[in-house]
Amino acid sequence: MNEKSATSLTLLERIRAGDSSGWRNVVDLYSPLVHYWCHRWGIDQADADDVAQEVFQAASQRIEQFRHEQAGDTFRGWLRGITRHKVLAFWRSRERLGGPVGGSEAWHRLQEVPDAELTADSEESAQMSALFHRAVKLLRDEFEQRTWQAFWRTAVDDQPAAAVAAELGMTANAVRMAKSRVLHRLRSELGDLVE
Repeated sequence: MNEKSATSLTLLERIRAGDSSGWRNVVDLYSPLVHYWCHRWGIDQADADDVAQEVFQAASQRIEQFRHEQAGDTFRGWLRGITRHKVLAFWRSRERLGGPVGGSEAWHRLQEVPDAELTADSEESAQMSALFHRAVKLLRDEFEQRTWQAFWRTAVDDQPAAAVAAELGMTANAVRMAKSRVLHRLRSELGDLVE
């Protein structure tokens, strides 16, 4: 398949324009991470599905509010803030409805967690790595097999360009250029959505 033109809209621009396939991509990319946050904050699987649905509904309604104006402003951070808000709302509603024992305890525990404490731990780092892999796979079909292999083996598998070039029948410079093209496309497509 031929490589797509670099003039295409980024995923962020598409979702801001209401592109449903763009939103499906965002949900596919971020659902596991939103579920991870929900579990981290004491929500079980069945309820995490409901909270995640609310998170993405709120995100779609507020996407125009997402800004990347300062260092540290990330889509992931913005989405984590929405998730935290929805988790707090979940625990508040459980407490009002007299939910199962432990609900208010978990809600109070979450209230005590400052936002700054929500830095990446090793499990969240693994979630971010998985997010990157899902994001990269969204673009897989846009590149010829050899271009993709050159990128994957140098960028993901961390193999030297010369070794990959010898195996793929390319020059080391061609391997580096293939890697650069895919990374550029990844940044232009996903930009603010994946750090």
